[in-house]
Amino acid sequence: MGTDVSLRVGVVGGGSWGMGLAIHLARAGAAVRLWAREPEVVDGIRAARHNPFYLTDVECPPGIDPTGDPAAAVREAEIVVVVVPSEFFAGTLKGIGRIPPGVPIVSATKGLDPERHVRMTEIVAEQLPGNPVAALSGPTFAREVALGRPTACVVAAADETQAARLQAALGTREFRLYTNRDVVGVEVGGALKNVIAIATGIADGLGLGENARAALITRGLAEITRLAVALGGQARTLAGLAGMGDLVLTCTGTLSRNRGLGMALARGESQAAVEGQSRMIAEGARTVTSALALAHRHGVSLPICTEVGAVLFDGKSPREALASLLSRAARPEEG
Repeated sequence: MGTDVSLRVGVVGGGSWGMGLAIHLARAGAAVRLWAREPEVVDGIRAARHNPFYLTDVECPPGIDPTGDPAAAVREAEIVVVVVPSEFFAGTLKGIGRIPPGVPIVSATKGLDPERHVRMTEIVAEQLPGNPVAALSGPTFAREVALGRPTACVVAAADETQAARLQAALGTREFRLYTNRDVVGVEVGGALKNVIAIATGIADGLGLGENARAALITRGLAEITRLAVALGGQARTLAGLAGMGDLVLTCTGTLSRNRGLGMALARGESQAAVEGQSRMIAEGARTVTSALALAHRHGVSLPICTEVGAVLFDGKSPREALASLLSRAARPEEG
């Protein structure tokens, strides 16, 4: 298992996760064309082999060739990996233009389209119907992937053969990939865990303790699973790496942007102020609106997501939001 020196990969997105994946793939021997929106990123990698904005202290292997032209990044690629924030995903894909039919497109974006509330692979299927599509998700902090630390995640595709090919092409000993046919479950788990992480960050910021954090993670998994199943996913998927694994990491890890946003909200800081201090986006703040819209459409209860949305958009105080969750009527655990 592992990449081949002849493998050509186009990575669309030069943020922290795009950089982490590009560094991993180049280290494994692939020829990586990396598109970055910021000219400073392209120039920094070319001149000094460092991204000046993301993972700034990690050296970029020689196998990474940066470009400011998205079409150039994918022109000769045998696999295209799209790693841009969900709110820019559809527009970025349009900007790429045509990708040769048969070239697999892998979405590594964990989010939902903020306008239409669709998953990223649905956007790929609409815009590039001649290309196989897959989703890459799981408990992955970009920095640890870039440093070559052991990581396990999931590549999901409806076609088992395609998933196995991507597993072999993109995985290594340190970056262990598992396959899954449940694209819906994998994408929903990757998107909604960010919302639950904001809630656990709020609880941590309020000093509610580790019992409260464990309760939020567990009940958060229950509501993620409810929505995934309503959308056509499999409940068992959410017990794996793309569900529970990613949820635990994002809700407890010190590198979690979404947990960090929750902690800042508990301190009385605004979302705008927190995000103004960093170039990196907390996807959960975008995903919650889509999650609640889908929940309303399908008749699914998402109490934690509802309270996070109330804090972010309705002026509800973090302490009141957690109190609302604690005051909910007692019910059977499976409910």
